[in-house]
Amino acid sequence: MGDGETARRLGRLVRQVQAEARVPALSVALHRADRPLWTLQVGGTGNGTPLDADTRLRIGSVTKTFTAVLVLQCRDDGLLDLDDPLDAHLKVPAHGDATVRRLLTHTAGLQREPYGDVWDTLVAPDADRLLAELDRAERVLPPGRQYHYSNLGMALLGQLVGQLRQGSWAEVLRERVLEPLGLAATTVPRPAHAATGYLVDAYSDHARPEPDTDFGAVGPAAQLWSTAADMARWAAFLADPAAVDPAGAVLRPETLDEMRWPRTVTDETQWATGLGLGLMLVPRPGRAVQVGHYGAMPGFLASVFGQRGGAGTPAALGCAVLGSSGTARAVFDLAHRLLTTAVELDPADIVPWAPGEPAPAAYRSVLGRWWGEGFAYVFRWRGGRLQAEAADGPADPRPSVFAPVPGEPDLLRTVDGPETGELLRLTRGPDGAVVGLHWATYRYSRTQQTFDGAHPGAP
Repeated sequence: MGDGETARRLGRLVRQVQAEARVPALSVALHRADRPLWTLQVGGTGNGTPLDADTRLRIGSVTKTFTAVLVLQCRDDGLLDLDDPLDAHLKVPAHGDATVRRLLTHTAGLQREPYGDVWDTLVAPDADRLLAELDRAERVLPPGRQYHYSNLGMALLGQLVGQLRQGSWAEVLRERVLEPLGLAATTVPRPAHAATGYLVDAYSDHARPEPDTDFGAVGPAAQLWSTAADMARWAAFLADPAAVDPAGAVLRPETLDEMRWPRTVTDETQWATGLGLGLMLVPRPGRAVQVGHYGAMPGFLASVFGQRGGAGTPAALGCAVLGSSGTARAVFDLAHRLLTTAVELDPADIVPWAPGEPAPAAYRSVLGRWWGEGFAYVFRWRGGRLQAEAADGPADPRPSVFAPVPGEPDLLRTVDGPETGELLRLTRGPDGAVVGLHWATYRYSRTQQTFDGAHPGAP
């Protein structure tokens, strides 16, 4: 961190949660591009090995974010389309019409777990049984009706990835994600240097170890073990892939942009958490979003999130909180609190502004105020791009950004911000100056006008 006071404040938050939520082992890491990695471990492993930065804990459903990235890799490589039905690539006895997109967003309507009492027996099906018994699993909601969390759905996507890559999910994960990103401490089987997971008694200070479990073919939903440092780096990748993986060895930044776009919410009345393509999205004040996932397995809870956007957010900011208690719900919120506190106490350094090149001659007459639909918009040249934003919009506006359409000198496309994808058409007068705009087909003029072209102050 930037100074000792910041580290002290963050450390106090961690120690407070460990003590008050009674977490036997709590391992935390904060990753950012402009500071050294910060880690802290509080408690003990429960098995005689030291609790340190190399201690592994289960990350539970954070595993789903890895499976989602593998699916999008397949899409980018032309092996599937997100709107393909499952049975276009995988032979299944039922629910083959569930699309890849709906499985990623938990809107396929499939029941939460595979068929059978998995949580009673603690015996997960292998791949053959998972698929063979799919006709005994329910579709509890109509497809696309609403969010319904499904480990079964993500397990099927893991089988799909293995089928398309001609290997196991674990093999594909190691070769295509873990090794390229240097996540050497992230493993499918339980490693030797691991903490014991506990159920902490609600009415005493006793903690009983939970049984060790291997989730077999459901592994793509919840199997992985890792360290807080590895997971903080992973969270930073999900939020800012260009900074963590500049060569795009794992996934193009544009694909992560697509994965982070909200597709649904977890609750119809309180929009506190959204779902992208396999990623959880938690909005924060000031146009920031924290992207990642929560995780839970017997004896373990995890919260792994990176922050994107917002004033003061540094590049590649990611946080991981891993705990060895299955009931310490404060673990979930702690990652969000640490991210917010880190930005408040130690924001990214401010890069000095320096004069740049003038706008190209073709766009200089576009700059300034235009009126459309009765509202004023200001067009500017910033960072080598034409931008526009509402003149009386919010205090922290997100501008629209335009890029020229090749071969069309008076046509630009909105590539970011409001109206992304829409065209901006320039109309020029006899002297070549721009005298009118059409954006998303709406007419823009230098003065406020009614839709039939009259000045509102005219009688």
